[in-house]
Amino acid sequence: MATKPTSTATTSVPQKLQSQKHAITEQEKRIEEVLSFPILLSDQISEAVKESESFKFECSEVGKKVERLCQMLRSAARLASSTTAVAPFYDRPLRRIATEVSKNLEKSLSLVKKCRRRSILRRVVIIVSATEFRKLLGLLDSSVADMTWFLSIFEAGGAGGGISLTLPPIASNDPIISWVWSFIASLHMGQLQDRIEAANELASLAKDNDRNKQIIVEEGGILPLLKLLKDSSSTEAQMAAASALHNLANDGERVRAIIDSSGVPIIVQVLGDSSMKAQTMVATLVASMAEHCHLAQEDFARENVIRPLVTLLSFDLFMDDTRLKIGKQSIHSIIQINKEMEKKNLYKPGFGSSLSMHYSEGSSKGGNHRKDRENEKPDVKLALKISCAQALWMLARNSVPNSKRITETKGLLCLAKLVETEEGELQYKCLMTIMEITAAAESNPDLRMATFKTNSPAAKAVVDQLLRVIKDSNNPRLQIAAIRSIGSLAKTFPARETRVIRPLVEQLRHNNQDVMAEAARSLGKFACPENFLCVEHTKTIIDFGGVPHLMKLRGNEKMQSHGLILICYLAIHDGKNEDLERAGVLGAFEGVDRTVIAQHPELKELISQAIYHLSVFHQSHSGLLAQRQF
Repeated sequence: MATKPTSTATTSVPQKLQSQKHAITEQEKRIEEVLSFPILLSDQISEAVKESESFKFECSEVGKKVERLCQMLRSAARLASSTTAVAPFYDRPLRRIATEVSKNLEKSLSLVKKCRRRSILRRVVIIVSATEFRKLLGLLDSSVADMTWFLSIFEAGGAGGGISLTLPPIASNDPIISWVWSFIASLHMGQLQDRIEAANELASLAKDNDRNKQIIVEEGGILPLLKLLKDSSSTEAQMAAASALHNLANDGERVRAIIDSSGVPIIVQVLGDSSMKAQTMVATLVASMAEHCHLAQEDFARENVIRPLVTLLSFDLFMDDTRLKIGKQSIHSIIQINKEMEKKNLYKPGFGSSLSMHYSEGSSKGGNHRKDRENEKPDVKLALKISCAQALWMLARNSVPNSKRITETKGLLCLAKLVETEEGELQYKCLMTIMEITAAAESNPDLRMATFKTNSPAAKAVVDQLLRVIKDSNNPRLQIAAIRSIGSLAKTFPARETRVIRPLVEQLRHNNQDVMAEAARSLGKFACPENFLCVEHTKTIIDFGGVPHLMKLRGNEKMQSHGLILICYLAIHDGKNEDLERAGVLGAFEGVDRTVIAQHPELKELISQAIYHLSVFHQSHSGLLAQRQF
């Protein structure tokens, strides 16, 4: 942008507000109204040139340049009036250029008027120099170059001539803005290949830095990108648009800009009815938007994005697994309901067919894409599933309603199966999605009781896979996610379900401190007073040898605090147990580092209660200082 930035220190708040108000007013004007002012100025200058008496040659040169500018402004006005829905007129650069042109024309009119016939006194008072004309002619040359550049990008776009990367004077201090203008103009008016190239260029610019992202959004890049995303005739176009939008969507404000442009319904529609490669990019876009904006989580949920995501994630999954046939039937029944709702106009037209594209044949595009999917390469299918799992993870994060929606689409069965059969990123992201759903269930009793009932096939499948990962995996990040999920479900397990506690106790001696700390934290949820079966779970933890493992905990403060909290619960609920006495728990409490208690104030009361319960049953040892363990 060629305009000089205003110093914050020298601009008052009222001036800033007035400037912002003026900018908004200018944007609200039709572009024809914006252009009418400099055109009127041009006519006035032409008349003033005819009346000039001094500096007639210079005034004539000004008149020639102004006449050329006037012709260009009229050409731009004709372009604007010929706007169509197919190729809408992109006026952002023209508005900026017209503002600069108007300033230069006002200076021209003022200078030329000084050269008209005046009295001798006025001639003495008003002195005009050749230097002023040289400066003015230079400004007019810049305006001519700006208008030439603007008209060139429209001629290139209209003729399919591609993207203009020349630099107009108005953008000499900020070349990026001229490139953004050119790319966006090409998105509006170019041929399909030019639009794809422009979207890829914008994606590249957006990937560089946040300032570029902000310029693209401010200069109106989102709407044409969304329009290109809707172009179902070209997978390459949809991928280019999704890539550019994804690179923009790493900030809450920019995500809201996409939402305000009605982007969510478009994204969901494309996700349900496009090629597998395009769906992969769109699912990644959904994940990014949901990650950075809670409003996006809600809007995507309202547009039912979770069902197509689960459907895509379960592609080629239900065929060979008898345990998941219930899930298939349930999803099929949901699809039938969606079709009925579509007939009643409760869903957007075509949305029901997009959801059923994997399970029913038909003449819709979804049915055609289904054949393409079956022939896709395994790595393409894997990439799609990874993107869908990432999207579900971000949608479920800190969201009870979305977690509930995932469970209602039988998503838990699908996630459990993928955790069992897959590895790498897909397995990890499925585990993280389960972790978010279980965290939501921990905070919401209704979701917990409805989804994780003891006799629920989905709940059993999930718990089985979580326990398998805890016991068999050698990847700490997978184990931590699984351990945390089991801990979140602590209130759902009956006393007889001891199989979930043993693996957690065994992880107390893991060689990774974070795994040990997470195991202690999850066991604490079984033994905490808020758990109705805390006494029974406490006895199980002790019976499985939890106390000796806890007494050996060394290392970082986080691990130490979780271990202390857990052993306090054990002492409070089963203080008479001889394992606690043999391990020297009472003496260990007396040797707790005061800094740990200072950082975790709740420990002070817990340790006092634990010492009291232990002293009641082990009075002979109450005054002994055992070896310092914590």
